[in-house]
Parts: sequence; C-alpha cells; structure tokens
Amino acid sequence: MVDAARARKLADRIQQIVAEMLERRIKDPRLGFVTVTDTRITNDLRDATVYYTVYGSEGERAETAAALESAKGVIRSEVGRKTGVRHTPSITFVADSLMENAAHIDDLLAQAKARDAEVAKAAQGATHAGDANPYRADDDVDETDDDEDGEAGHSSRE
Repeated sequence: MVDAARARKLADRIQQIVAEMLERRIKDPRLGFVTVTDTRITNDLRDATVYYTVYGSEGERAETAAALESAKGVIRSEVGRKTGVRHTPSITFVADSLMENAAHIDDLLAQAKARDAEVAKAAQGATHAGDANPYRADDDVDETDDDEDGEAGHSSRE
C-alpha cells in the first residue's frame, strides 16, 4: 500500500503523459478528438484507469476506443519511461460518460422549466381558496380571553 498523496501524484502524471502522447505522438487516423478527463490508480500502483471523452458520433467513439486499445502498449512504455516507477502500471481506457450525463441533466432541467412555465400560466388567473391571508394578525383581539375584571390575559394573585 502506498500513501494516497503519492498515488494521486502518479495518477496526475500519467494523465499528463497520456494526454501529451495522444496529442503529439499517436498518429492513428481512427483517433478522434479525445480529451483525457481523469486518471485513477490502484493503491498498489499496478493498474491505472484513464477516463476519456470523444467529441463526435457513436461510430467515431468506437473507432477511437479501438485506436486507444491498439496504442496501449506504446503509451504504457512511455508512461514507464517518464515516471520512473519500478513497475509500470497496466493501463485501461474507459470512455467517460460525462458528456452524456451533462446532456441528460440539461434535458431534465429543460423539462422542469417547461413544467414550471405551465404551472405559472395556470396560476395566473387563480384565486386563493380561503382568505388571502389565513393567519391571524397581531392587532386582532379575541374577546374570549378577557377575565372577569376586564383585563385580558392577566390573573390577579393575592
């Protein structure tokens, strides 16, 4: 087990190396517009998971996944050379569903906004079912609270 700070530093370094490799060295024509979003590494520093997003259609995403799988060995070699760790971690590429989740949330927010607009439109001509202010105001005095001597709410002790 390695301390969490060292594992996080190594994961960040792997993320930088992979992003540079995808930008500069990997020339596979199947590789689309890839963004490395996150990298996580196990506590024993043996396995690294690289999360990525691809801008484009579903076909372009599949082609990019295949290109990343075929370039995995070259990328792993470069990670080992540039990090200097004793055992180079194996690398797994996982498509990050961040964009799909964000689009889904945007759709849900648009639906909620449309429903709120419908409710506001229906409420424009509506009136209250009871009094406009159903709560008793402070200046209202209830006469049932008066004592026999005319003083409201006070009891005399002798």
